[in-house]
Amino acid sequence: MYSFLEKNKKYLIHLPLIIYWLILFVLTSLPASVAIITEFGDKISHFGAYGLLSVFLYLTMYFQDKFLLLKKYPGIFTIIIASFYGMLDEIHQIYVPGRFAEVLDWLADFTGSVIAVLITKYLLEYIKRTEFEKSKSNTGTFKK
Repeated sequence: MYSFLEKNKKYLIHLPLIIYWLILFVLTSLPASVAIITEFGDKISHFGAYGLLSVFLYLTMYFQDKFLLLKKYPGIFTIIIASFYGMLDEIHQIYVPGRFAEVLDWLADFTGSVIAVLITKYLLEYIKRTEFEKSKSNTGTFKK
C-alpha cells in the first residue's frame, strides 16, 4: 500500500488535496442562510474538516521529493499551514453575510490538524513497517 501511494501520489494525494481544499473554501464562503448545517456541533465540523485537510497536506508533503525540509518535517509544516489557513478562513468569514470569526473555531481547526497529523504519522509508519516485514519474510530467509 505504501509503494502504491508513492507511485500514484498525483491522483491519490495531490488531486484530492486540491479538490478538497476548493470544496472547503466554497463551503466556508457560503452565507449563513445557505450554509450546510450538520447535526454535530460547529466545533466538531471544524475539527473534522481541518483534520481531513491535514491528512491530505501531510501525505502531500511526506510523498514529495522537491523540498527536503517539508519531507523531513511534514507534521510541523502541516500543522502550521492548516492553522494559518484556519486563521485566514476565520478572518475571511467576517466578510461573509451572517458569519463571523471565532477563536474557538480556529482552536477546533488547530486541534483537528494536530490529531490528524499524529494519526496519519502513526498509520504511515505502521504500513511502512508492515510492508518491510512482509518483504523481509519473502526474501527466503529462514526464521526459527
